[in-house]
Amino acid sequence: MSDPVLRSVHVHPVKSLRALDPAEAEVQPWGLAHDRRWAVVDAQGVVMTQRRHPRLALASAEPLADGGLRLTAPGLEPLVVAVPEPSATLTMNIFDKPVETVPVGEAAAAWFSAYLEADARLVHLDAPEHRRPVDPAYALPGETVSLADGYPLLVATTASLDALNTLIARGDHPDEGPLPMSRFRPNLVVDGTAPWAEDGWTHLTVGEVSFRVAKPCGRCVVTTTDQATAARGKEPLRTLGAHRKLNGKLVFGQLLVPEHRGTVRVGDPVKILG
Repeated sequence: MSDPVLRSVHVHPVKSLRALDPAEAEVQPWGLAHDRRWAVVDAQGVVMTQRRHPRLALASAEPLADGGLRLTAPGLEPLVVAVPEPSATLTMNIFDKPVETVPVGEAAAAWFSAYLEADARLVHLDAPEHRRPVDPAYALPGETVSLADGYPLLVATTASLDALNTLIARGDHPDEGPLPMSRFRPNLVVDGTAPWAEDGWTHLTVGEVSFRVAKPCGRCVVTTTDQATAARGKEPLRTLGAHRKLNGKLVFGQLLVPEHRGTVRVGDPVKILG
């Protein structure tokens, strides 16, 4: 087996929209640069994700040099939005956790409302002091996250995906496999490990950056959403339920907290420190 290397990097500028696949990314304390710094919320400020709106998978957000975004989605004209000026914040709700954000203009609200056929608006996380703490059950003092579900980064391995796809092929819905890694929406994908080796990791380095492993990632219905079509199936949750259940959660991948700033690049060596 070859030494582990970083196979790919993925960022999601707007939470639940399509991933981008840069060759490198800056690692900040609360996650990769440009990853989940924007989100879509409903009229009550509750985050809107692929859990209830799978069509978000077909929309894209391209970061611009000035910090804004270029939004594209099927059936709509592209829209460029600027970083909103600091103003009165909007308290959004991410799975019962409040986060202070800045609402973006009415053009973006109209664009997302038309696309989702529901009252929606775009918000931006504008300042470090508005980032929320990582779950204290798995965090060290001062660790924060942006608009990701709960942790700064998610790592997955190609070997574990291959093993999962083998299990799917033997199960009740073999026609749904093999699944691509995009179903799991990781930030970092690692080649050159044994299947499920990440279950035992506690610390690792990727190139120049070290990370603490916080916990396994519990998976939800988003993993059953084809990221290219927004269609839903049964897998991988059916197979994870049979083979990868831990403390009541169906798990795939590991959640990471950076230990310092730096840059990760495709091809970087990955060293498992514990």
